[in-house]
Amino acid sequence: MDIESNKELKQLLLEMAEVADFLWKRGWAERNAGNISISVDHCIKKPLQNLEAYPSFELDRAYPKLATKHFLVTGTGKRMRDLARNPLENARIIRLNNKGDAYWIISQQEIIDNFQPTSELPTHLGIHQMIKERGSQEKVVMHAHVSELIALTQSAEHCDEDTLNKLIWGMHPETMIFIPKGIGFIPFVMPGTEEIARKTIQSLADHDMVLWEKHGIFAIGSSVYDTFDAIDIVSKSVKIWFMCRSAGIQPQGLSEEKLASLRDLSSRF
Repeated sequence: MDIESNKELKQLLLEMAEVADFLWKRGWAERNAGNISISVDHCIKKPLQNLEAYPSFELDRAYPKLATKHFLVTGTGKRMRDLARNPLENARIIRLNNKGDAYWIISQQEIIDNFQPTSELPTHLGIHQMIKERGSQEKVVMHAHVSELIALTQSAEHCDEDTLNKLIWGMHPETMIFIPKGIGFIPFVMPGTEEIARKTIQSLADHDMVLWEKHGIFAIGSSVYDTFDAIDIVSKSVKIWFMCRSAGIQPQGLSEEKLASLRDLSSRF
């Protein structure tokens, strides 16, 4: 499948590349850090018939709700700065088989290189399956090493979901308006494992983003831009908190009364 010949896919790839550039320039994607996946079934009008001609790979578990589904995914070992400059060489389309327990790499250069999807693929697929099961409209899963958020989890005091959300909501009204569900929190688990995938999926049942202790954030959204924006808003709140503390100021935060009014306002957006 040639991404260049599909206008919708090409546009999504360009958006992915632009956001990859944002992540790199923010310092949230050092070396090969960060990964993105996008559900792209809506862009594929004529699925490939000769799938046997493409490389196939087994998964450690089945994702039955994702059977025959297509995803645009970034590659393992790939750098976001390289994705920004040359997206076709750093992202591919995969298609799951009829059982959802294996996939083909079906995009342009699948036979002539050693491309493999992100090492966090189990977490990405698990989240996409959860989205299918609940029938919501998110299409994008994004992982980034957001410096401010990782720094916050170096303090045991903030490795607590309630404390964490009180802080981010209190620093700036936009956070309550656009992130009314707050963020989930997962104590440190080895990345790339089924355990962290399971815990992330459980937390995303109640939130649109999840912070992994001393590692980074996973977020879901309807578009690449919306997903990045949500992460950006949370990062801004934490940055304000750090700026106050660096200046010797104990941040007051917004009162519970003001937060309640902002929560009501958020329903309009």
